[in-house]
Parts: sequence; structure tokens; C-alpha cells
Amino acid sequence: MWGGAQLTGAQARVFAFPHCLFLKTTMPKKVKPAGDGKEEGPVPCKQVKVEAAGGPSPLNLDSPSGLFESLISPIKTETFFKEFWEQKPLLIQRDDPMLATYYQSLFRLSDLKSLCSRGMYYGRDVNVCRCVNGKKKVLNKDGKVHFLQLRKDFDQKRATIQFHQPQRFKVFILQLEGEKHWRLYHPTVPLAREYSLEAEDRIGRPAHEFTLKPGDLLYFPRGTIHQADTPSGLAHSTHVTISTYQSSSWGDFLLDTISGLVFDTAKADVELRAGIPRQLLLQVETTAVATRKLSGFLRMLADRLEGTKELLSADMKKDFAMNRLPPYYLGDGAELSTPGGQLPGLESTVRLQFRDHVVLTVGPDQDPSDETREKMVYIYHSLKNRRETHMMGNEETESHGLRFPLSHIDALKQIWNSSAISVKDLKLTTDEEKQSLVLSLWTECLIQVV
Repeated sequence: MWGGAQLTGAQARVFAFPHCLFLKTTMPKKVKPAGDGKEEGPVPCKQVKVEAAGGPSPLNLDSPSGLFESLISPIKTETFFKEFWEQKPLLIQRDDPMLATYYQSLFRLSDLKSLCSRGMYYGRDVNVCRCVNGKKKVLNKDGKVHFLQLRKDFDQKRATIQFHQPQRFKVFILQLEGEKHWRLYHPTVPLAREYSLEAEDRIGRPAHEFTLKPGDLLYFPRGTIHQADTPSGLAHSTHVTISTYQSSSWGDFLLDTISGLVFDTAKADVELRAGIPRQLLLQVETTAVATRKLSGFLRMLADRLEGTKELLSADMKKDFAMNRLPPYYLGDGAELSTPGGQLPGLESTVRLQFRDHVVLTVGPDQDPSDETREKMVYIYHSLKNRRETHMMGNEETESHGLRFPLSHIDALKQIWNSSAISVKDLKLTTDEEKQSLVLSLWTECLIQVV
């Protein structure tokens, strides 16, 4: 998942983005939008009205799941994923000054001044752009961002300031200032994988039209075409986009696992190890003979897939762990580098911790010196990921975790599938192996003694 804050002037854009959540709050002074205020077309998606309430902040900051449910309240998480996720937009309109005040306290246009003094760069941290004749034009300068230039582009050119990965500077940013007029159109490519610009004459009339106001939330599925502009009379608008699941489709999963399936099948089937016809790679078109052969192989792989319980994940699980934020519970900028609690022994009972931040997978040995390429068990986690470099395309990004022989898979599954388990009950041959396994996991902060 990635996020970004956007500060926009009076402009309209037509975009097709991945899954997005938009949250809006208010400015100190509001100006009534131009027009008669009536919506055109059908009522947009599912609308929920929530009245103002007294008491503490309505946001639940105890856990990520609690925060998400409070963001989409009164819609329940189960209802959201059953009725709206990848299916249709959801618009929640609120009248809650407490929510607006809380959001606005987290980030404002004026905060950019202090952030610029800390060192931000065009392209990496900030994009400045605007819509010119229906096309996105990037106005970035070279090098470091200076606030006075940023403010000049914003005020004089009515530019949009895209601030990338704001969680590097706050624990989490929700939403900010102003109002935004939105138009949603039916996608030309449902659940599109790629960002695109669509010509106005292709998209027809808006399916939904509305203005996001203080405390409102908008979700729409990936590929939904949308336009947004700041209503006349408002100086600017600031909102946060949370984009998720861009590369987590069944197609991505198939591409990730098919290579491992072919790797395993080729070891057992001599036909897959036989050479392709001579000159095949030099031919302009694939021959009918080659097509029939490949079709047969695919049918054979499908039959083999039906009977397997173990798929080799080449990249998806590893990438998920590498690119995830560290556990919410650790706080801003914290990382787990030293295990805590009692050292595990043979008589100990242990349990997995930070389960949502740890993945277990099987894959070929990645040691280049091992010519046999035997299967190994890999554990990847995000406990030591750095919040300040999250999703920044840093070439120094590395995966954190452990690897074990395939003989350890059953013992690891026991730990993964149990709320707690005795070390001596692990399915390994010797006590030394059992102790070595739990000590490795404990040193990496993945288990604790209970």
C-alpha cells in the first residue's frame, strides 16, 4: 500500500487510478461551491450520513484494523469487502467537526514549509504538476525543494503538489483542508492495472457527482475514471490518497508461482527437459506444432497443480514483506533489533509474534554456490523495515529474515498454526535442531516464550 497527500488548486483532471480512499476535511472559512448544488445523474454508490457527536476522537488508533474500521464507520469491515471492494464506489458523508479538526491537526499546507527545511527533493518526495489541455504536465525543478518556489507554483500556476509517502514524517496522515468536487465515470477497463489518461469524448457522462466536505470518505475500485477540481472561491484543497492492491491479482499470483511449478515438474518429467526444435527461436511466428506442444504442457501443469499443496512463491511474498511498514505497535521510526523476554529452551513454550508481518514460503536455494538448487524454507518479515524509506524506491532496500532446510517445514508450520507450542513437541529429529530453530526465530524477534 502506498499513500500521498495532494494539495490542489482550481483544476480538473481525468484519471484512472488503482484502488483509492480519499478523505476530506475543512478550511477555517468555507465558501459555498458554485452552481445549484444539485447532483447530476444517479445517486453515487452507497452513501452514508453520520451526524456530529461529542466526546473523544472517533478514530480508533489502537491497531491498524481498528483504525480502518473507524475510518469507514458506520460501514463494517466485512460489509465493505463483501459489497464494495473491487465492485463499486463507497461515499461516506459526515457532519463531524471533531473528525475535521483531528484530521486538520495532522497536516496542513503550512506544514510543507518546515518539511522543506528538513530536506525534500523533487521526484522522490514531491511532484508539482497541473492539467494542461486535458494532459498532466509535470513542473518539477531539479534537486532540492524550496518552499518559496513551491508556494509560487501553487499560488500562481494553480498547480497540484503531490507529497509522497507522508507517513515518513507523521505516524499516519488522514486528511486535511478544503473541499473537492468529484465526478466518477464507468471504467473503460474494469480493475485496470495501469494508470491512464482518458479522452473526455470516450468516457461519457459522469455516473456519480458530489463534493467531498469535512470528514467525508470516498472509495472507488481500481480503474474507476475520475475528475476532481476545487470549487470556485476556495484557495486550495488538500487530500490523502491511499492506493492498495496494485499488483496482487490472480494474474500476478499465477506469474509468481508458475515458474516454481515448472521447476518442480521438469525434475519429474523428461519431456519438459527435452530441447525445443532447432531454429524455433529464429522463426517469426510460433509454429502450430510448438503451440500444440505448449498447450499440452499447460494441461499437464494444470493436472499437477490440482494435486499439490505447496506452491513456490518466487517474489510476491518476499516483496510484500520487504515493502511493508514495520509493525504499528513499534511507533514512529522504531525497529526491533534486539529480542526481549526469556531465552527459549527445550522445555519452553513459544508462540509467534507479529504474525501479520511475517511470511513463510518455500523456494529454490538462492545460494549461487549451490549447483543442486535444492528447496529451502524462507521466512521474510518487516520488523526491521525503516519507516523513513518506505516505498521510496531505495536501491539499498533489503529483505530481512531467515532460511532453513526443507526438513524444518513441518516444525515451522506447527509454530505458525498454533497459538502456543512446546519446543520439545516440534517435528524435528533431534533436540539440538529444535533448540537451534527456536533460538534463530527468537533472535530475529519472531517468537516469544510464554
